[in-house]
Amino acid sequence: MQLMSNIGKNIQILALLPIPLFSNFGQFNQIFDQRGEHLIAQKEFSLSNRYPVASVNDVFKNNILLNLAYMEGKVSKQSDIKWDEITKPFSYEFRLDPNATFAFHEDVQDKYQGRVEKTTNAHFNAQEGFKTDGYLFGDGVCHLASLIYWAAKQAGLEAEAPTNHDFMKIPDVPKEYGVSIYNTPGSKQSNAQQNLYVTNNKGKPISFKFEYADEKVKVSIVEEN
Repeated sequence: MQLMSNIGKNIQILALLPIPLFSNFGQFNQIFDQRGEHLIAQKEFSLSNRYPVASVNDVFKNNILLNLAYMEGKVSKQSDIKWDEITKPFSYEFRLDPNATFAFHEDVQDKYQGRVEKTTNAHFNAQEGFKTDGYLFGDGVCHLASLIYWAAKQAGLEAEAPTNHDFMKIPDVPKEYGVSIYNTPGSKQSNAQQNLYVTNNKGKPISFKFEYADEKVKVSIVEEN
């Protein structure tokens, strides 16, 4: 009886303590609310475990960061590339108007023609400075597309990835959100099938916010209040 009494007292004490559930997400929401925005999704993964072999992992990491640099506009051609700058911590965001679409690259399905407001501005090839591990140039950009797709789905956006990346695991991303990205000259139809499309169906502008720090890439999606 004494033991049960002590347990009851302990439960009462615990009930009075503050509960830090979802504290990180809530803290981010407070920050965004101060800016007149509402956080509706947030996903991240580490660039240190994109592939089990270190040398291949470095290729994936560099290609992801280069893809983000093209998307931001810091790089528009190979001669712009300064790896010391590209691999520094950074933050970047872009805005998507209601009913507008983000496509990962410019070769899009017919139903998205005239709706695309933003792409990553890249084709993931050697001419643009993307690296290869001996298999193909641009390895790793599928991981970035998958992270964006995962966040878009969590946000309740209209998101479509016609070709799943089920032929190879993408670490830290559930299999159903894997996206296959492909872009090669003269293969527009195939390219369009291996793309990512995210449409703003919220009725208000939204922003995609990207952060890179401590070996992690984070994407946050916020909606204007």
